[in-house]
Amino acid sequence: MKKIPYGRQNITEEDIDAVSKALKADFLTQGPTILEFENSFAKYVGAKYAVAVSNGTAALHICALSLDVKPGQKVITTPITFVATANCVRYCGGEVVFADIDPETYLLDIREVRKLLEASPKGTYSGIIPVDFAGLSVDMEAFRHLADEFGLWIIEDACHAPGGYFTDSKGIKQNCGNGVYADLAIFSFHPVKHIACGEGGMVTTNDLGLYKQLLRLRSHGITKGDDSYTNSFDFANSEAGHDSYPGWYMEMQQLGFNYRLTDFQAALGISQLSRANNGIIRRRYLASVYESAFKLMPFILSQSGFINGHAYHLFVIEVKNRLGLYEYLRTRGIFAQVHYIPSHLMPYYRELGWKEGDLPNAESYYCNCLSLPMYPSMTDDEQKLVIEEISNFFK
Repeated sequence: MKKIPYGRQNITEEDIDAVSKALKADFLTQGPTILEFENSFAKYVGAKYAVAVSNGTAALHICALSLDVKPGQKVITTPITFVATANCVRYCGGEVVFADIDPETYLLDIREVRKLLEASPKGTYSGIIPVDFAGLSVDMEAFRHLADEFGLWIIEDACHAPGGYFTDSKGIKQNCGNGVYADLAIFSFHPVKHIACGEGGMVTTNDLGLYKQLLRLRSHGITKGDDSYTNSFDFANSEAGHDSYPGWYMEMQQLGFNYRLTDFQAALGISQLSRANNGIIRRRYLASVYESAFKLMPFILSQSGFINGHAYHLFVIEVKNRLGLYEYLRTRGIFAQVHYIPSHLMPYYRELGWKEGDLPNAESYYCNCLSLPMYPSMTDDEQKLVIEEISNFFK
């Protein structure tokens, strides 16, 4: 029986050729292919700067570090996300405060965020991390207005949404991660994401200062360049007669990490990026087919539907007897998934004081949600089988 997973990478001969070429080149890491990938990705999302890193979690971590998250600072995020979104705050010693989701969109509810902010003195919170969950863009313009009102920064977790967008109040399409409203945005290149590098991540921003900070943080806090050195010239250069820092000189100016991406991963990313638009078109087509089929099925309590600008990393339905359907589909070779167990109910966050009943919309969503197969190489016949088997189960 052929297996149909909820997500799958699509590796072509062009991808293999690109990686093979990179493996035969002079650099396996820290070479020119990294910058090429960064520039191409920044152009794709419409941001000024991009910094490639080893994975999406590393991207989140250096974002929090670059924004100077300190022990005790409070940051608001959603519970319906992969735990890395919240964990990056904890890595810095900050305090994570979860706000409930909008039950219609599954996104962080801006009304709940406002309630938290208004219930405390200004300065209590330092930032917000909204998530473009499943590929649906958050209204970043609205969150920017709220953040500015309370003096907060924003990290947009756009791991699910390269190629996604929302339309702002001026009627302009704003790409996820373009840096117009968020201080920083992050992406993941895990195999089931839109662009696969095996592992990998990207941070985008329009802020030159943050960009330079990110570059240092991803590579041990080290910088190379006369304009940023702080040690004296005399210390750095022991040779008489030289009027500049020697080529070998570098400085570790802060505590950073080894979060670098390799050149051959970047080569794969460039190749994958070249057909990213075709992947989005296919994902949106699959979503439209699901939407048309499920609107006729009364046992589907809710679904993602078809939404303009949605990047459709996931297509989520809500059903009663979710466990029964999940197990039945597995017997038919269809491997649906659940996204996500609410972060605030993970044992780690329970130990910090979170409990059932704190975020009722997120918890209700979790009881019924199921992510169906959604990936560009999924065939029409495979999708038809998924729809038929869901109907058969409830019949």
